[in-house]
Amino acid sequence: MKRILGVLALTALFGCAGRMHASSDWELLGSRRVSDRVDHDVIGVGGGRGDYRRIRVTVQRASVDFARVVVHFGNGRDQRVELRNTIPAGGERRVIDLEGNDRVIHSIEFWYDANTMRGRQAQVRVFGLH
Repeated sequence: MKRILGVLALTALFGCAGRMHASSDWELLGSRRVSDRVDHDVIGVGGGRGDYRRIRVTVQRASVDFARVVVHFGNGRDQRVELRNTIPAGGERRVIDLEGNDRVIHSIEFWYDANTMRGRQAQVRVFGLH
């Protein structure tokens, strides 16, 4: 019985370590604080950071209502991302696959507002995966 528990504990430990390593592959591209009024922000990424295959959006401190998101690439193309929903505080949007072959991100543009009170702000962070 002790041997089985030991094996299960090691399996859980290595499983967590693998997930931690996989999540560390995500690079923070930028973050913005969001107030409770309709807001428009741009996160500049720059071409020197390379080509990305995917992005994901996380939210902290308060939920955020997203109206529109547009990824602008270095080659002049744009990709509209449908995020017409609310991401709760502590939550994240599913992984977004970027289209095309030349996926060097120039900037990411957001239209959103936070569900906050008393001057608090939400924080939106964007991560990229090469």
